[in-house]
Amino acid sequence: MSDVMPPPVHLDEVVEGLAGNPALPTELVRRLFSYRNGHGSVAKHQDLTDDMIAEIIADDDDWLTHALALNRSLPHAFRMTLAEHPDPGIRAAAVAGADGAPRELFERLLGDADPQVREHLAKSDHVPTDLRERLAADPEPEVRATLAQWWTRAPEAVRRILLTDPEDAVRTAACATYYRRLPHPVPPADLLPALLADPVTRAGAVRHCALDAGTARRLADDPDDEVRKELAEHPDLPPRLRDVLAEDPSLRVRLGVFARQDTPESSRAAIHAQILSYAPPLDRPEDQVLDDDALERQFMNEMARLECRALRLPWVTADPLPYVDSPYACFRASAAMSDSLPAPVVARLLDDEESDVRTTMALHARDRVDPATAERIDRGYRPGKKTRWRPADAFLLPADVLRRLATDPDPRMRQLAPRDSDLPVELVRHLAADPDQTVRRAIASHPQLPTPELIQLLADPSESVATTAAANPNLPPEQMHRLLALARL
Repeated sequence: MSDVMPPPVHLDEVVEGLAGNPALPTELVRRLFSYRNGHGSVAKHQDLTDDMIAEIIADDDDWLTHALALNRSLPHAFRMTLAEHPDPGIRAAAVAGADGAPRELFERLLGDADPQVREHLAKSDHVPTDLRERLAADPEPEVRATLAQWWTRAPEAVRRILLTDPEDAVRTAACATYYRRLPHPVPPADLLPALLADPVTRAGAVRHCALDAGTARRLADDPDDEVRKELAEHPDLPPRLRDVLAEDPSLRVRLGVFARQDTPESSRAAIHAQILSYAPPLDRPEDQVLDDDALERQFMNEMARLECRALRLPWVTADPLPYVDSPYACFRASAAMSDSLPAPVVARLLDDEESDVRTTMALHARDRVDPATAERIDRGYRPGKKTRWRPADAFLLPADVLRRLATDPDPRMRQLAPRDSDLPVELVRHLAADPDQTVRRAIASHPQLPTPELIQLLADPSESVATTAAANPNLPPEQMHRLLALARL
């Protein structure tokens, strides 16, 4: 293969990949300051000198300056400069890497005229507590709502202010069923009656309330599905109302009943069948337009199906043996989370028909997972939603396995071979010519990739492959120069 670089198909993306190359020589870093077709990645280099930083700030290109503001190694003196930038997006970005920044930075941004800057402060755990508390009185409801969602460990006085805020959106965020941080806060007991009476905080308050008969009846009749779902999960729910909610119009409410320890098995089986039988229609006529209510029901039913798959029940994990052969995969996965299962049970769950169960068991019995089992579980991994994680990320496969996988029929398994940093060159070359772009992308950053193959990948028809190749630290400097010349830099 020739070491002459063919013209990149995706020149702009290749230059952007080069901008993030950790081995980029200093003189080329500077040349990239004038590049205007990317996202300013060169400004994220960890070893920028003070004069380089000053040059970027003076140049004042939006993308480049924004990337610089996000650079976590940026000296705080320059971060203070960016806190005065006229672009609020850049001022907000200056908060992102502000760990250990001087108090003056946060004081300055706390009075920023743009709400998005103050919202970033509300999200940041780097802000001193006494300064962050002031955001509970911010004039913009969006800032206060952001604070309520992200600062779950706020002092009680702050939570009280947010829970009694005059704006619905703020109270909703402060008393919710979901927050952006753990642990979820518990509202003060004396506020619970008012939170239950308020339609926008009722769902979030249900799990924290003492459930008497009258309150339970009122909540069971609430028009909000989320309120009834929370009621269905309450430990003190009377059996009669549990059975009523088992027939609720909302699948998500019924799922709450399904997950209860005291639910009769006949009801549990019926609900499970209802959830699994739901499927959105694939052959709806083109001229049939669903109204908003129908679309919401369809979305919520699909949510119930996904939530059922992801369900993990602490009461099953606490007493796992009765459920290791459950007909419900989420029950078997919950049992697999136990650390006290006998070896035969572990082996059985490692061979379960459901990917979720096998993966969960493997993660909770790492000492019993040999390379063959780890490979088998990764090969059969079928996540319920799109994710980049895979079981092989948790189990280091030995070199001989990775080298065998280099010629596996499944491209998903071939992607693992480059994890062997000493992969033989003939296998590296083989993978660099793989017909699957995801495999070529995986090998494009490999330290053993020969120069001719690396150069060839710069011209790959896949944008992601070419970009990854340009970021490979072993790219020869002369090729870096040629790429910049092609980009007229």
